[in-house]
Amino acid sequence: MALSGQGEFSLMPVGVVRTKSSDEEVRGWDHSYESIVEILPEFEGALDGLDGYSHLFVLCFLNRVSPEDRTTLKVRPRRLLRKGFKLEDLPLKGVFALDSPVRPNPIGLSLVKLVRREGRMLVVEGLDYFDGTPVLDVKPYQPEHRVEEVSVPEWYQDLRDRAGRI
Repeated sequence: MALSGQGEFSLMPVGVVRTKSSDEEVRGWDHSYESIVEILPEFEGALDGLDGYSHLFVLCFLNRVSPEDRTTLKVRPRRLLRKGFKLEDLPLKGVFALDSPVRPNPIGLSLVKLVRREGRMLVVEGLDYFDGTPVLDVKPYQPEHRVEEVSVPEWYQDLRDRAGRI
């Protein structure tokens, strides 16, 4: 089955991530440090009305994902290795079931706290992207996005119970 309009298309960055955190810190569990989402000058007008929101979704192009990793469809949740798991103890799952950066379209989504806005600079907390990561979009978190009851697969809950947090 072919999809209408299937094929390649391009996106342009609207900004870039600026962080003083090391790659190890970004890969870690604690993202309580501040980072900056620097919006390009030509998109500064798009920030009008953003002040007052406590949280934002930041979508980025994960530019460090290799072409080979873009063809990988199954991975293990490797960040659990930092929680003491052994690689062979982790289940092999489809990339759409995990938040791995390895995926056909390496687009990242992070929910961050907006600490403050300084012109076209958004100072945020909780961003897990490397310095220089291209920003594709910023969207406000609104109360309508909240989900009261969430369910996860049994395999995920088992890993969560064993890790204390995923």
